[in-house]
Amino acid sequence: MAGCLKTEDFCAGNVYISSRIEGIMLDIKLIRENPEIIKANIRKKGQDEKLHLVDKLLELDEEWRKGKVHVDNLRHERNKISEQINQAKKNKDEHKAHELIKEAKDIPEKIRHVEERAEKLDAEIKEIMMKLPNIISKETPRGKDGSENVEIKKGGKIPKFKFTPKNHVEITEALGVANFDASAKVSGSGFYYIKKELAVLNQALIRFAIDFMREKGYEYIETPLMLNEASIFASMDKKAIEQSVYKIEGEDLALIGTAEQSLLAMHAGNVIPEWELPKKYFSYSMCFRKEVGAHGINEKGLWRTHQFNKIEQFIFCKPEDSVKLYDELLKNSVGILEALELPYRVIEICTGDLADWKYRSADLEVWRPTLNAYGEVMSLSNCTDYQARKLDIKCIDKQGNRRVLHTLNDTALATSRIMVTLIENNQQADGSITIPKALWEYTGFKKIEKAKVAKKDKKNDKESKKGMIKKSVKKKTIKKPSKKKK
Repeated sequence: MAGCLKTEDFCAGNVYISSRIEGIMLDIKLIRENPEIIKANIRKKGQDEKLHLVDKLLELDEEWRKGKVHVDNLRHERNKISEQINQAKKNKDEHKAHELIKEAKDIPEKIRHVEERAEKLDAEIKEIMMKLPNIISKETPRGKDGSENVEIKKGGKIPKFKFTPKNHVEITEALGVANFDASAKVSGSGFYYIKKELAVLNQALIRFAIDFMREKGYEYIETPLMLNEASIFASMDKKAIEQSVYKIEGEDLALIGTAEQSLLAMHAGNVIPEWELPKKYFSYSMCFRKEVGAHGINEKGLWRTHQFNKIEQFIFCKPEDSVKLYDELLKNSVGILEALELPYRVIEICTGDLADWKYRSADLEVWRPTLNAYGEVMSLSNCTDYQARKLDIKCIDKQGNRRVLHTLNDTALATSRIMVTLIENNQQADGSITIPKALWEYTGFKKIEKAKVAKKDKKNDKESKKGMIKKSVKKKTIKKPSKKKK
């Protein structure tokens, strides 16, 4: 029975009816039949100011449905009159035919008027639904904000230094492998020049992550770095996108902030056979973000930048499989951090800190010695059907039944932040940086250290100077041929 549905039923695939409205995030049927589930979910999020939107939505939806019935009746009446006109003409009753034609002329105008109202209702309903949060997982802890997120796992060993540790900016500049002042001159804050071994390390991390994910059976895809507005806005809410996206002036294009956006958009409007699911993808891309209002964007270094390299994991799956695949993605990310021998922890995001488009989410953080704290390096999300519904992505079974599928995404590795954690945790007293064993085959070196200035060999130096003197003397004693006397 619809009235007996529980919040967790939403993720289990029990309520999936396509909405008439493209681009909505929740199932209108779920809201219509179980408004208290939606309201309870809003209260969990601590967004009581949105409760009235559910009642407003139901009111508009009721009016829309009445309008649909009215239009259907008008069309039925028009068809009926059309048959009567034909019959009157067949009976040669011109007067009756004329009256019926006159009556029929008013119907298209009535239909147009009702449909115009329906369009306005659609827009209002869509606007409200864009403000409603996704259903939250029962695993998500209650909390008012990020301060109440919960640590659920910890691994690796925090290093103990016999010297005062430095931050990655101090270390890399001393080694001559990064130049943040030059990038600030030409691009502003949030950019960088990396070179020599550090640039090689960046590429080594990319290659390592690609091989790691391929071994897990994920399909590698390189995506467009620019998307149109409809595609880029589908991944999260419009406000969040507007604060991060770089738009291309004069064009319906924007630079991607993550390959999640382009991987999601790849299947827009598709109906995928269920026997082809799950589709497990991963992608390497450059990412570009404005980071409007983000804390630390003006800080020197690699931690928070406008441009960075990232390998992203993404899954399209049947609704009943998204919970177990969430665990698989988490295992992948933990596996990468453990292979890189980094001290990490996993944080379960609480209700008050959970983004509206997410069903469940976790951050993976790595220890930063100079801050004496953990910093986020990866983010995992199960978005259930919230994103797929916006782009009309469905799956179909062998009986021809269609339903909206689920999407999940997770960072495999963002090189800039991982480099920061490798540099800071693996720094040595002499200023060098040790490289974890998993990367040796990709870097070709085990340590980044300051280039040594070759010592001069005094004996060879003396011999060299003697040789130069002899050559010089020779040049000076060369006699020019004497001129013949006339």
